[in-house]
Amino acid sequence: MQAPGRCCHWASLPSPSMREAASMYGTAVAIFLVILVAALQGSAPTESRLPYHILLDPEGSLELSWNVSYAQEAIDFQLLVRRLEAGVLFGMSDRGEPENADLVVLWTDGDTAYFADAWSDQNGQIHLDPQQDYQLLQVQRTPEGLVLLFKRPFGTCDPKDYLIEDGTVHLVYGILEKPFQSLEAINASGLQMGLQRVQLLKPDIPIPELPSDTYTMEIHAPNIRIPSQETTYWCHVKELPKGFSRHHIVMYEPIVTKGNEALVHHMEVFQCPPEMDSVPYFSGPCDSETKPDNLNYCRRVLAAWALGAKAFYYPEEAGLAFGGPGSSRYLRLEVHYHNPLVKEGQHDSSGIRLYYTPRLRRFDAGIMELGLVYTPVMAIPPQETDFVLTGYCTDNCTQLALPPSGIHIFASQLHTHLAGRKVVTVLVRDGLELEIVNQDNHYSPHFQEIRMLKKIVSVHRGDVLITSCTYNTEDREQATVGGFGIMEEMCVNYVHYYPQTELELCKSAVDAGFLQEYFHLINRFNGGKEVCTCPQPSVPQQFASVPWNSFSRKVLQALYGFAPISMHCNKSWAVRFQGEWNLQPLPKVISSLGAPTPQCPPRRCPSPASPTIISIVGDRG
Repeated sequence: MQAPGRCCHWASLPSPSMREAASMYGTAVAIFLVILVAALQGSAPTESRLPYHILLDPEGSLELSWNVSYAQEAIDFQLLVRRLEAGVLFGMSDRGEPENADLVVLWTDGDTAYFADAWSDQNGQIHLDPQQDYQLLQVQRTPEGLVLLFKRPFGTCDPKDYLIEDGTVHLVYGILEKPFQSLEAINASGLQMGLQRVQLLKPDIPIPELPSDTYTMEIHAPNIRIPSQETTYWCHVKELPKGFSRHHIVMYEPIVTKGNEALVHHMEVFQCPPEMDSVPYFSGPCDSETKPDNLNYCRRVLAAWALGAKAFYYPEEAGLAFGGPGSSRYLRLEVHYHNPLVKEGQHDSSGIRLYYTPRLRRFDAGIMELGLVYTPVMAIPPQETDFVLTGYCTDNCTQLALPPSGIHIFASQLHTHLAGRKVVTVLVRDGLELEIVNQDNHYSPHFQEIRMLKKIVSVHRGDVLITSCTYNTEDREQATVGGFGIMEEMCVNYVHYYPQTELELCKSAVDAGFLQEYFHLINRFNGGKEVCTCPQPSVPQQFASVPWNSFSRKVLQALYGFAPISMHCNKSWAVRFQGEWNLQPLPKVISSLGAPTPQCPPRRCPSPASPTIISIVGDRG
């Protein structure tokens, strides 16, 4: 950590005039901040050691690069500020709010510049953290702008700090436009703050070597004009060449048009069903009335990318098959443009580059859906902060559908709609929770990507896969039921695995008969007047008439925790494997994985409870 009083010296740059300074700050003092390279503690990471990059703001004035050290359980950050004014804030919070955030702040009081680990309270007021866990490594002025290099452990055991975990991290940032006399004079709620979502803890796995006969195919937007609106989903149809034979996709990577890095939020490539032998060409907004209706059925994911992600590699022994008999020649590219500044006239040709080989690998990779069936029998009451729904892939299904050698999961894409807050899938064997397949405690439906797992998870015959989703419906007045609509909910984990099997969907839902017993119970409890049990009411209608009090909420949660389930152990096109799948008991879990014990970094001496001072060269003339 920084020793008290240690500072670095700022060299002079052309300063603003007295008139400009007076205009900006209402003072007769012209302040300018320019930084000479100065290593404060430790060694700074080189550019090659900072492989991950993301633009934080829509204008591209803040760029974050980072590197993950699992050996040290720490992250090296580099923050490039292209247009520095009087300081910058950067940090993390639970959902990207400026309140209750873990921050690092660079600011000036007009004469002196400071760097400090800080936090904001529930009102956005910023306070100095007595435990300074952000270690400033280097400050440098470059032709591009101001560069800050600093380090932060994953976990600090400081209650004011954010625990950096696997999964989504909501980054917060802000630019200080004027000096502040003290850190406590800054209130994040009153600043122009922004958020960006990213996975910081990228898996540290070796990159497989590509085959010598690897070809590439670019699926990208054809120099479109991005609509001048905040959110656009653009759909583009790509047709494979006639006679395109069976190949294996072994890698894919993003193609982002230079200058649009802050606009292209995420992209996916879908393949159409094999029975669709003709799809009209289309390139336009996905909600356009001119979009062919059958494009909605093109849902087999071939590739998915989101901000901050790099290239995706398949294991050396497996590849994703496409082309040849039984495979559609039509692909759909979907690009999500996030244009909060409503820029006009921006053209884009972003997309995804597939790397594929005609030399088929040993195994075909497959994609399997885990979690809950898309059905209204699974619902979340309104005004809930953390309501949990759970879907099962049972031992009966894996025993029947998996090969004797089992399968090996190497990647995962979690999915809910707007109320989803957390998602986790756990592997259970003989009643014991063995390991987490994938988990995101800060999940956002606005940031979904296929993530390579840190280690391959092997699933045997007779194993159970349990997927749980946590929802927040505080802003809703009616129950949220399961379904395909954006205001309905899903709980899904698309796992990528090998070898491919016939099993494409292994999901569950509560038995519909037991749910009807719930409605009858609530009806009797409320004098038979509330819940509609008239002939053939729809389940959404029944949920809409439930009086949501503590009794109806607790009974529904209890029902989902003990009632038998209807299993969907499905092949393609909703064809179930032979067997008895209704009124199945919930899998028994006799031993659960405990919460991981936080690893507190060693401390040789108390951290200084004061900011790091960086001297400023002033210009009075």
